[in-house]
Amino acid sequence: MENSAFPCRSRCGACCIAPSITSPIPGMPQGKPAGVPCVQLDADLRCRLFGKPERPAFCASLRPSMEMCGNDRAQALAFLGHLETATAP
Repeated sequence: MENSAFPCRSRCGACCIAPSITSPIPGMPQGKPAGVPCVQLDADLRCRLFGKPERPAFCASLRPSMEMCGNDRAQALAFLGHLETATAP
């Protein structure tokens, strides 16, 4: 996930771990629970589906920002975890 204003942090993967994803993902046909790493994360914590049509719309909608990503991976995981809890049904 790259954005010229705020680039995706290397070796983070928080947006592919913290949120739940209810739509099917290749390798995770029932989606993904919150806090579970997506099976599409590679060893460098990069999405194998980035730029591909099979990437879920939810994933494509996440854009790196200072608010979401914070100063480090721990802050990103905490922010996204809080957002997940706040928006849970």
